[in-house]
Amino acid sequence: MNNRPWLAHYDKGVPQTIDYPKAPLFYFLEEAARKYPDRACTIFKGAVISYKEMNALSDHMAAALVEMGVKKGDRVGIFMPNTPQFVIAYYGILKAGGAVVAVNPTYPVDEIITPVNDANIEIMFTLSRFYDKLKAARERSKLKKIIVTNIKETLPPFTRLLFTLVKEKKEGDRVDTLASGDVWMKDLLAKHANSAKPNVEVTPDDTALFQYSGGTTGVPKGAVAMHRNVVANTLQIKSWMPALDPGNEVVLMGIPLFHVYGMVAGMNFAMANGASMVMVPNARDLKDVLDNISKYKATIFPGVPLLYNGINNHPDVKAGKYDLSSIKACISGSAPLMRETKEQFEKLTGGKVFEGYGLSEAPTATHCNPLEGENKVGSIGMPLPDVDIKLISLDDGETELAQGEIGEIIVNGPQVMKGYHNMPTETANSLREMKDGKVWLFTGDIARMDEDGYFYIVDRKKELIKPGGFQVWPREVEEAIMDHPKVLEVGVGGIPDPQRGETVKAWVVVKPGETLTEAELKAFCKEHLAPYKVPTHYEFRTELPKTTVGKILRRELVRQHKEGGK
Repeated sequence: MNNRPWLAHYDKGVPQTIDYPKAPLFYFLEEAARKYPDRACTIFKGAVISYKEMNALSDHMAAALVEMGVKKGDRVGIFMPNTPQFVIAYYGILKAGGAVVAVNPTYPVDEIITPVNDANIEIMFTLSRFYDKLKAARERSKLKKIIVTNIKETLPPFTRLLFTLVKEKKEGDRVDTLASGDVWMKDLLAKHANSAKPNVEVTPDDTALFQYSGGTTGVPKGAVAMHRNVVANTLQIKSWMPALDPGNEVVLMGIPLFHVYGMVAGMNFAMANGASMVMVPNARDLKDVLDNISKYKATIFPGVPLLYNGINNHPDVKAGKYDLSSIKACISGSAPLMRETKEQFEKLTGGKVFEGYGLSEAPTATHCNPLEGENKVGSIGMPLPDVDIKLISLDDGETELAQGEIGEIIVNGPQVMKGYHNMPTETANSLREMKDGKVWLFTGDIARMDEDGYFYIVDRKKELIKPGGFQVWPREVEEAIMDHPKVLEVGVGGIPDPQRGETVKAWVVVKPGETLTEAELKAFCKEHLAPYKVPTHYEFRTELPKTTVGKILRRELVRQHKEGGK
């Protein structure tokens, strides 16, 4: 695989290698402010912050953080959804020399405490609606100071007034007084309105991000990324779409910024293109997503299959009430993109949906299907520029496999993380020096490569099902079941079985207004799958447990089954 067959299939204009600037991550914001000062950086419910203003606001925030005692390398938390305040906080932390630790704001107190204590976070940004939750977490953690912002602070004047009168108290945003030591974000910005960016030298080798993963499947691991890792991945993603129009694109920011996918393929990608970001705090609110696409003529829409599927099936979309024709390109990630979802969304919009692949440890992308070239059904596409990929034997973890064989994906590239924080054993397991002298990231994902250099995820190494000694990959069964016209979503996992040791179970959500019986579905599976792959158990549900970016939690389904829950 050393000849990199994928390079011959890159779109015209996509480079094989990139010259990366030796600059910190906030370079993208500063460059956009220089080139496109009056261009909207964020659009939120109609309120606009220009690139020039966003650059200044993040300078002021950095000055405030330094005055509060943040030193180079300190970790600072962000606990909020997609809002302009997230962007101000993010780049303010980086400019102060700190490392960003973005935490999912839907987390309960117990799940907040782990990253706060592990990363030693003493200062955290949040929205007022989550303030009580963070105060509770502070009592059991190293957290000392909370910087609070009300969502209305970046709303347009009339919307802000309506929000204050009608929604503020009802939705839990009203906080009249802060605890001693805590501070309002708007007061910090006002105090430092004339402050310049602090004189802190931030280099490409300094830490930019701690991204925690694995919280639903074990002890969360903090993947540590340096500035150069994120700069590299941002430019790799940008280079993949050479036909973009810098300074004129509009990115629909529906994927969460607290996830590396939204952070890198959404926000940093937008900054690198001088694109306007339309902020959507809750992408589950499909009406808000659709209104924003339609009103602001979004051109780039990074998302997840669940979101595209939801739009495809939305009654107002089916009734033709929305014009989605502005959309040009959608990178789909975080979960397998089913053929039907892709084709239907492309038909709706006239844009292209192309599946990518990545992980928090290479924040965020390593592979992508081409924008113009062939998108092969079921493929995650080809490695991005400067990314080397090998498939390694599952038996010995060393032998490199030939094209067409199934093995574990390992990655070498400029975006690969430094390691896991405070986890030397896990770091050594994931980052290994091979015989070629290079350090490779072992992903835990199983795949094969075809003759053109396109890769196909077979499944997660840990989720292989072994009924009676056979090997069954959940994804293969899920794809077969998704071909049934009445199925909306499906998750497949292995459950204990006294005869076979393990057997296959499917958890199914049926499309609204449809009915489907177990017998019908089993008959369908028998037509499309080998006998040992056909699920022996089926459970119909109204919804399936998912991560914040829409990935179905198979292991959670299996756990619920074992505990006898539904």
